[in-house]
Amino acid sequence: MTDAAIDRLRFDDYGLIPAVIQDDRSGEVLMVAYMNRESLKKTLKKGETYFWSRSRLEMWHKGETSGNRQTVKKICPDCDGDALLVRVEQKGVACHTGEYTCFFNDIEGKDASGKSLFEWLGALARVIRQRNKERPPDSYTTKLFGGGNGYHPEEDRRRSG
Repeated sequence: MTDAAIDRLRFDDYGLIPAVIQDDRSGEVLMVAYMNRESLKKTLKKGETYFWSRSRLEMWHKGETSGNRQTVKKICPDCDGDALLVRVEQKGVACHTGEYTCFFNDIEGKDASGKSLFEWLGALARVIRQRNKERPPDSYTTKLFGGGNGYHPEEDRRRSG
């Protein structure tokens, strides 16, 4: 995104633009934050998300203290140029509460444990990717990645027979 493209964006009276942060692989919305010109330019330059904190009145680098960084894959302004969709590869969780996404409660504040199949599959895919990356030796998933399926019906029949 060039300076000219940034100049076409519609920042609000405080110089901010909302940024919807989305998991690039699953499409899950992770969080909403605000960017000013400086944080947007730094995000573009560094390839990780930087936001403007409206409460602290300072720029912050997502994951600077927690390690839960966001690698930017794509930034798309909406049709009016007054909001951004930032597609990221999330490392760790996005929410300060420890949840993967900031959108884990329903409108009444209850835990949204009635997740859709899409959400459950997204969560499962994240666990499988993490297991593949880390390969913990006691993990059944690691055994599957190693070519074994962990289930040997012939061997089980011999043992029981």
